[in-house]
Amino acid sequence: MVLIWGLNFPIAKAALSELDPLAFNALRFPLAALVVLIAMRNRGGFLWPARGDRLRTFVLGVLGNVFYQQFFIFGLALTRAGTASLLLAATPIITALLSAAVGHERVGRRTWTGVIATFIGISLVVAFGGAASAEGASLLGDLLMIGASISWAVYTVGSRDLIERYGSVQFTAWTLWTGAILLSLIGLPSVLRTDLAAISAGAWFGVVYAGALSIGIAYLIWYYGVRQIGNTRTAVYANLIPVVALTAAWLQLGEVPTGGQLLGAGVILGGLTLAQVRVNRPPRG
Repeated sequence: MVLIWGLNFPIAKAALSELDPLAFNALRFPLAALVVLIAMRNRGGFLWPARGDRLRTFVLGVLGNVFYQQFFIFGLALTRAGTASLLLAATPIITALLSAAVGHERVGRRTWTGVIATFIGISLVVAFGGAASAEGASLLGDLLMIGASISWAVYTVGSRDLIERYGSVQFTAWTLWTGAILLSLIGLPSVLRTDLAAISAGAWFGVVYAGALSIGIAYLIWYYGVRQIGNTRTAVYANLIPVVALTAAWLQLGEVPTGGQLLGAGVILGGLTLAQVRVNRPPRG
């Protein structure tokens, strides 16, 4: 799971050099939806949410997939792959703050220390690790990635009781299918304008990887890990994703980490480890 999500950042970033972000999402999300559909059928089929929960499930699907994925893919197109992975690593911290705000859980002193450290790390990454470089990184891209973190945190907190009622895999399938339909419709004009025959094999590999593996299969691996070793231990492994992403972006895209980026990465990962935040799963595009 760590390898799939960590490698996804540079692989998707490379594909975006040939594909418009809207077209990229429209092509990869049906693959993810198909993988999850096959998995659900193999698990014995699936149910639909109760009538009173359908509208809310739809709205959360729009927030957690359409909004999140638009922020993510446009942000990734505008900033460095390694920077994007570091900014998304802050999602559990934002989730914890929102959970505390609505009364779902209490934030202790240790968590607050981790929160402060994480946001200091984010500031270092934005100031020195991406937007300040001349390698195609953009402050707008960084802000969009932060927007992705916020949208996913709101989705996570808002879906808590529905996940408890229906199960995480079933609920994720519903919201993922909602996102797949809407993202396909939004991106269809862009797909029609694209000369698909001119797209390289490497870019098509990025589409398949980012759809079938990074969303479809990796989500299933995550939930299997949660069932086998628990939420907290599984989440600890997710802290390694930026390390893999930074290394892969360096080797594949030539994104040499700056001193500020490395310092910010260390502070972010230290803050996450200190806080030991519990989340359903980290978002990865």
